[in-house]
Amino acid sequence: MSTPTTQTTDGAAEAELAGAPLDLLLTDAARGNWRRLLPGTNGAVALVRGLANRPAKVAGRARGLAGELGRIALGRSRVEPEPKDRRFTDPAWADNPLLRRALQTYLTTTRTAEALISDARLGEQDRLRVQTAVSNVADALAPSNNPLLNPKALKAVVDTGGANFVRGARRLARDLSEPPRVPTMVEPDAFTVGETIAATPGTVVARTEQFELIQYTPSTDQVHEVPLLIVPPTINKFYVVDIAPGRSLVEYLLGEGHQVYTISWRNPDVRHARWGFDTYGGAIVSAVDTVREVADVPGVALLSLCAGGVLSSMVLGHLAAVGESEKVVAAAFSVSVLDQRKAGVTGALLTPAAADAAVRASAARGFLDGRALAEVFAWLRPNDLVWNYWVQSYLLGQAPKPFDVLYWNADSTRLAARLHRDFVHLAQRNGLTEPDGVVMLGSTVNLSQVTADTYVTAGISDHLCPWQNCYASTQLFGGTSRFVLSTSGHIASIVNPVNPGNKKAHFRTSEHTPPDPADWLAGARTVEGSWWPDFSGWLHARTGDLLAAPKTPGSDDHPPIEAAPGSYVFVR
Repeated sequence: MSTPTTQTTDGAAEAELAGAPLDLLLTDAARGNWRRLLPGTNGAVALVRGLANRPAKVAGRARGLAGELGRIALGRSRVEPEPKDRRFTDPAWADNPLLRRALQTYLTTTRTAEALISDARLGEQDRLRVQTAVSNVADALAPSNNPLLNPKALKAVVDTGGANFVRGARRLARDLSEPPRVPTMVEPDAFTVGETIAATPGTVVARTEQFELIQYTPSTDQVHEVPLLIVPPTINKFYVVDIAPGRSLVEYLLGEGHQVYTISWRNPDVRHARWGFDTYGGAIVSAVDTVREVADVPGVALLSLCAGGVLSSMVLGHLAAVGESEKVVAAAFSVSVLDQRKAGVTGALLTPAAADAAVRASAARGFLDGRALAEVFAWLRPNDLVWNYWVQSYLLGQAPKPFDVLYWNADSTRLAARLHRDFVHLAQRNGLTEPDGVVMLGSTVNLSQVTADTYVTAGISDHLCPWQNCYASTQLFGGTSRFVLSTSGHIASIVNPVNPGNKKAHFRTSEHTPPDPADWLAGARTVEGSWWPDFSGWLHARTGDLLAAPKTPGSDDHPPIEAAPGSYVFVR
């Protein structure tokens, strides 16, 4: 996931697609994202009651609002937007009297609404629900979204004779004609899978009903004995690890002398509604066994991403329970949340009733549509992922700039109904934090019995998978754990290429993993550059001796099927 690696400062925020943990995203996607625009009956009633009990506060806010509106009308107001608010950077917002007054009125009104929420002294859940609803409405009503007020749009009218609005209307009609019904962030022909992205040479050496297994072509004369198997999320396609030449994690690891394989999940449809945890867990075990056979080794290393990490952790627990721990010698988890304790907005917005309704909705259809998830991702960050593109596409009539990670995000997949149910129910129970709290392939899972060393990464600005929750994984496993905290957000912390010219890139790490993430952060050291070299070094120490790179892909039992990236990646 559910939503990135920057080409520009704007692109970084757009590509993060961050906002709430997996279970909330899956619930919103199944039930309809519009529900998040409403505070709910309880929240609205609590707000009215809270304000009714504090009439003096309300009167004071009303007087303050009226006074400030008067100063705005007279041109005496000092209200300004936040310096980092990219919506209002055009000088016309400050220099043009009409635009300045419109902006100041908007800011004053929204800030008063926010203050009233605080004055109501709501409970935590009600406060967060109301704040979310008010924030969504305020974002939508921003004068920068108004074609008659946005200075860039007005300049475009003069420059193009109004053609910008004609092009924008066409784009709007196209985007509303089919899901996810949000502004297009990247054109569908901006990249070509297998050529400009997912282009690292390799071979499909196994194909099952659930996945294809890609063995990448070594790029060094010698490779380490133990191969690395990548388990991507089931919510998006695998090539986030092979995003583009020069930015591909797979390409980098091959250059470091690693043998690299990855799972490419099939995009399920209604026929696969009953695929759940056991189906995907069994698929991971099958992939592990295939890699072991092809490479002729007793065990592999795993790198699991996001929701793929949830599945892999349960598989590790299963292997420990059945006495087959040697099949995985080391395990890495990137932006994966195993301890899903609710906090903040997530706990407020996700209720048991909402979760159950979401499960019923996807069960009736047989799957959760990936386009619905894309819509949820967008509305979690509306200023960056909706209204920014509203202005660019519809008001300015411009095509969005090509950005590989946003293309990957738009190349969505469906989620089988049972897997959707299993993810939501696991999150509700927080089952991975309790011994025997979840069952995988008939085995009760106790992660403390997993003794393989683990490498855990997170992004400090990731709101989808908060780094503190990712860090909690270091306390769940029985082996030695290393934690790395990137300066980036969700996807940017994965697509973190080695670039000596990027002076902003750095990460934090430590030799110790105390129980409290705050203590870890206080003792961590800062390392310049990407975390990829650190991860490669960690793998080198656990993947055996160097040997001659295999000259041909596959084996007698698993002969080559076709060239990477295979066929499943093209299933829409």
